[in-house]
Amino acid sequence: MCLGIPGRIVAITDETRKLATVDVAGVKREVNIACIIDGRALDDCVGDWVLIHVGFAMSRIDERQAQETLQILTELGEAQQEIAAMRASGRG
Repeated sequence: MCLGIPGRIVAITDETRKLATVDVAGVKREVNIACIIDGRALDDCVGDWVLIHVGFAMSRIDERQAQETLQILTELGEAQQEIAAMRASGRG
């Protein structure tokens, strides 16, 4: 199952391709942030919480929403599955 999972942007890795490193529960993954920049400078996105789906940051969320979503996903067992898949991909 592929679902959206919250993560926090920790660094911009490629300005041209709009790629950033996002931390998802301790697993770092490169994702495309083109959908959430809204005309902002890329560096201004560092520290933002985002909802990630198939390698793209789809929307910006606040920290409370991120924590609540991670908690619910953890309770459902979904977060562990997604985080394990990220680790197994060798890109996290």
